[in-house]
Amino acid sequence: MRIVLLGATGFVGHHLLPALSAAGHRCIVLCRYRLGCRELALIPGVELRQVDIHDVEVLKAQLAGAEAVINMVGILNESGRNGAGFRKVHVELVEKLIAACRQTGVHRLLHVSALNAGKGNSHYLLSKGQAEELIRNAGDLESTIVQPSVIFGDGDDFFNRFAALLKVTPVFPLACPNAKMQPVWVGDVTAAMTAALNDPESIGKTLIMVGPEEYSLKELVEWTAVMAGLKRRVIGLSGAFSRLQGWLMDFVPGKPFSSDNYRSLQIDNTSVKNSLWRFGIHPRSIESVVGEYLGESVHQKHLDRCRKQVAGR
Repeated sequence: MRIVLLGATGFVGHHLLPALSAAGHRCIVLCRYRLGCRELALIPGVELRQVDIHDVEVLKAQLAGAEAVINMVGILNESGRNGAGFRKVHVELVEKLIAACRQTGVHRLLHVSALNAGKGNSHYLLSKGQAEELIRNAGDLESTIVQPSVIFGDGDDFFNRFAALLKVTPVFPLACPNAKMQPVWVGDVTAAMTAALNDPESIGKTLIMVGPEEYSLKELVEWTAVMAGLKRRVIGLSGAFSRLQGWLMDFVPGKPFSSDNYRSLQIDNTSVKNSLWRFGIHPRSIESVVGEYLGESVHQKHLDRCRKQVAGR
């Protein structure tokens, strides 16, 4: 299958493209800066094209001859605070993509959204929900919407970011410490996405993808410190101080946290439903994966100690 991918140069794309390649698909990756992700071109069947995906005429030209489109474009924060950045990336781009699909005869669309899309009052979740509504209302397309919880894996922006922040401070003030999450492994997500492409039963469906366990944000950050070999004290902030931290971080370059993130975290990122099982995928836990890329795992440290003891005999 000839697939055009948007937003495939990020974390999930680096894991999805090898899976699609192994399944025999030809992947056309649309990107802003080709040299910045040239390692992806080494994957068999992957071609990089540097284009402006926000130009509908460009999209039409790139989609010509494609059999499917996968959209993974998304942002966690915007440069401003009024939601315009989220609307441009999450809503307006989807409008242009739907138009381009219709004009080029591409019917199959796989769209990566977010768990709880459309709920709450954050610009992030509301714009994700608006994009989903656009896709569901496009009845002439054979679409599938993917709603994952926080995705983890080698190169992720969750555990790796917290590990980096924990390294620079012995005491870590954490906003929204009781927010619930159900992290899902990127390998499970990409396996399900690859399978869904050729699954007629997934057309018109919303696939929820979560891991096997629920955790509070504080539990995850404390566990990150252990896996990174750091002794840190994580202090959970109250609701008022969490909101204040978000407001202050709105003005920090790069926005490691924001008031919009605060609003998103008011809704638990968990689900009793899990579409991974329909593809025969048994969700992997953070304990079985994260230690292998975040730092030495507890198991590895124990094994090293045993080897030293044996060698000293």
